[in-house]
Parts: sequence; structure tokens; C-alpha cells
Amino acid sequence: QVEFVESGGGLVQPGGSLRLSCAGSTFSLENYAVGWFRQAPGKELEGVACMMNSDGSTHYADSVKGRFTVSRDNAKNTMYLQMNSPEPEDTAVYYCGADPAHYVSTAQAMCARRHLERWGQGTRITVSS
Repeated sequence: QVEFVESGGGLVQPGGSLRLSCAGSTFSLENYAVGWFRQAPGKELEGVACMMNSDGSTHYADSVKGRFTVSRDNAKNTMYLQMNSPEPEDTAVYYCGADPAHYVSTAQAMCARRHLERWGQGTRITVSS
């Protein structure tokens, strides 16, 4: 059962921009902490950008801080990842994920989690000229 519908992946040039979207299809995001995770070839899953539902607080991996922005629109039941100035090192499969808000206390804790209740199917991002 597809819980999220991810879109926006593909090829992007270094220094360009790209926005990923992830729409909840079977549940409401309103009571969930959300996050974007990625897995590059040969590397472990990494929490990239996460956001709490209570106060909108966010956490970013050091490697993307200042370049990526996570956001959510509960009315549209959708979360986003705006990727600015991507670098070749950002090449990976990106997954959106969500956990019930009472499971996590901070956005940083959300990004450290690996066994989430809800996952998207993943979308491949390739950063190359």
C-alpha cells in the first residue's frame, strides 16, 4: 500500500535547484513528525532534514545546512524538500518518512530514527553536469 506519493526527482546540475514533494495518500500528516532521508550508493541511510508538527522546528544534516529547506503544508497533506545549490555528493535515493509526533521529542531525534511508521517509495536524485 502506497502511503506517500513522491515526486520531483531526476537529474539536476550542480548549483541548480530542485523541489521534492511527498503527499500523504492514506493518512493525515497533521499529527506526524516528518523527515527526508537519503541513501547514497554504498552508504547508510542518512537523515537529511526533519520537521516537527508541534512548533515547526527543524533539523538539518550539516552537509545540507543552508542549502536544503524542509517544509510542510498540512492543508495539502504534503511535505517538501527544496534543494538549492545541490552538489554531486547529494546524489542519492531520497525518501520521505513520518512518525507519530509523540514518538519523537525533537526534529534532531526524528532525523536519527531509521524505523519509521510511514515511508515513501523513494525518488532518485542525480546531481551531475
